[in-house]
Amino acid sequence: MSKMKIVVAAAAAALALISPAAIEIIEPTIKLEGGYVNHPNDPGGETNKGITKRVAVEHGYTDPMRKLPHSVAVSIYYQSYLVKPGYVPLIALDPAVTSELFDTSVNMGPARPSRFFQQSLNEICPSLKLKVDGQVGPATIAGYARCQRTLLCKAMLPRLDAKQLGEYDRLIRANPKLKVFRKGWVNHRIGNVSMEKCA
Repeated sequence: MSKMKIVVAAAAAALALISPAAIEIIEPTIKLEGGYVNHPNDPGGETNKGITKRVAVEHGYTDPMRKLPHSVAVSIYYQSYLVKPGYVPLIALDPAVTSELFDTSVNMGPARPSRFFQQSLNEICPSLKLKVDGQVGPATIAGYARCQRTLLCKAMLPRLDAKQLGEYDRLIRANPKLKVFRKGWVNHRIGNVSMEKCA
C-alpha cells in the first residue's frame, strides 16, 4: 500500500472517532470554503476545502490538492483546528462558541482567536484573570465553565423569583384568604438566594 493510500485510509478511519458534534462544526466550514482554489493573491497558495497545500503536506497528504479527499480534509480540520488549539472540551459546554472559534481559526490560525476568547472571558468575568497566551487549556476551559455557570445563575435567579411571585399572586387571586401569607412569602422566599452564590 502506498504512503498516500495509508494517509487516506487513516483519515477515513479517524472519521469514525470524531464526535458528531465536532463534525457538525467542521462541515459548514468545508462547505463555505468550497473546492480547489489557487488564487494569485492568496498567500496560502493552493487550497482545497479550505486546506492549504502546506497544511495538507504537514498531515502527510502529498497527492495533487485538486484530489484532496473529504475524509482527509475533515481529519485535518479536526486535528489542526479543534484538537491542537484545545477546543474539543468546549464543544460539550458551548457548541456555538466552539463553532466561532473553529471558523476563525481556519481563517486566521488558532492563536489569535484563542487570545480573543481569553480576552473576552476576562472582560465578561473579570474575576477569572486568565493568562492571555493563546493556549486554550484546562484553565481556560474551566474558566469558561465557571463564567457560564455564573452568568446563567445570575440570569436565572431573578427569573425564578419572578415566576414564584407570580404564582403566589395567582394563588391569592384564586383564594383571597391566602393574602395574609403574601408578605411572609415575599420576605422569606423571594430574593432569598443571594447572587453571591452564583460565583
